[in-house]
Amino acid sequence: MSAPILQPVVVLVLWSLVMWAWLYATRIPAMQKAGIALDPNRTTADLTAQLPPNVRWKADNYNHLMEQPTIFYATALALAVLGEGAGLNASLAWGYVGLRVAHSLVQATVNVIMLRWALFMAASVVLVVLAVRAAMAVF
Repeated sequence: MSAPILQPVVVLVLWSLVMWAWLYATRIPAMQKAGIALDPNRTTADLTAQLPPNVRWKADNYNHLMEQPTIFYATALALAVLGEGAGLNASLAWGYVGLRVAHSLVQATVNVIMLRWALFMAASVVLVVLAVRAAMAVF
């Protein structure tokens, strides 16, 4: 079974892995430059407090990609299984992924909070519509 909605699902998975690589590509050199020792007795908060904000932003965004998108994955996979993963649902999924990638780029580079929030809210609205459409298909 092939469903077009699976394409944006895979793209968001791949994008999450890009953000994972980007966070370590910036975090490890920053830790070395700051002389931060790996101490299992230190909390994550202690560690991140020693890193510059522009380094933390990448990790913050990676964490965000592990939160709300889980709802997207479940919704998109449900639609695919139901045979409802084409047309408007696939377009909404692409819209969600595009907005999340834009959100990532803003947060990881300039971190303008109001722009980031607007992108997050727009993605959330798209996700709500997609979830309601999935509920209509299930019930």
